[in-house]
Amino acid sequence: MRTSVTTIFALFCMFLLYGTLPSLQAEKHSLYYIYTALSKPVDLPGIYQFTAMGLLDDRPIDYYNSKDQKKIPKQTWMKEKMQEDYWEKGTQSRKSKEQWFNVNVDILMKRMRHNESDLHVLQWRHGCEVEQQGDEVKFSKGISEYGYDGDNFLSFDDKESQWVAPVEAALPTKRKWDNVPILNQYTKGYLEKECVDWLNKFREYGDKGLRHGSPPAVHLFAKRSIKDRSKLKLTCMATGFYPRDVTLGIRKSRTFLPEDETESTGIRPNHDGSYQMRKSVETQEDEKTNYDCFVSHRTLKETIIVTWDGKYSPVTI
Repeated sequence: MRTSVTTIFALFCMFLLYGTLPSLQAEKHSLYYIYTALSKPVDLPGIYQFTAMGLLDDRPIDYYNSKDQKKIPKQTWMKEKMQEDYWEKGTQSRKSKEQWFNVNVDILMKRMRHNESDLHVLQWRHGCEVEQQGDEVKFSKGISEYGYDGDNFLSFDDKESQWVAPVEAALPTKRKWDNVPILNQYTKGYLEKECVDWLNKFREYGDKGLRHGSPPAVHLFAKRSIKDRSKLKLTCMATGFYPRDVTLGIRKSRTFLPEDETESTGIRPNHDGSYQMRKSVETQEDEKTNYDCFVSHRTLKETIIVTWDGKYSPVTI
């Protein structure tokens, strides 16, 4: 199967943004490492044959690519708190994984009889999630999964301590790894213990903004719909919030509109590491019903409710 260059971005973002549904009842935290290897170099700025990134609560904390071949901090507090030998050992570990990925991309291409002239992508995401209520932190789940050309290839079942192969091409790898019990024991131990220890340590080191988050700025505006000129498109937007979990809804006469009546962008990252989300609904221009935007986030002492004043811009969207 051929993978276009532009698809690389979609595959990478899919791994970065993958997560659980929002919940405001328990504070959730995560630590994931994402490795992406291409079957051949790509002549595009910022796209490397191999990259690795650490993500704490969806924020990058370290980075490595095959051009610079050096693990570097992506947060100021990581640079300040982690000693030089941490980065030296991390660089050597990333170099070893880069070699492993180069070998295994080639193995998979041959196993699947893929042409070397096409571009193929092998990715690995592994890490852990915890739930925190008060001072109590509990392991929630561990994930170690491989994807090939955007499809699920192999994943570790943490409860059963064995690998799961959703495709036939992954069966030889599953059998080989399951026949090494110490490998599965190590994987389970890392996900449930070592990963959680690192997650807690990083959060302890994290700066004030990372620990306490930032509240959303909320806007409610309307423009003439491009689909139907007789209607208005009313949009509720929350932006600049962190962490990622948020509750956002459009209400009509204080009643939430059903999800199937609204359009949603989903939660998207901003350039500064915060997040944004929009929801929209189409309404008749002469409709006088009261609409408002309802936003709840753990950084807020009170829910934000912004009421639409009935004004709109004539510019279409």
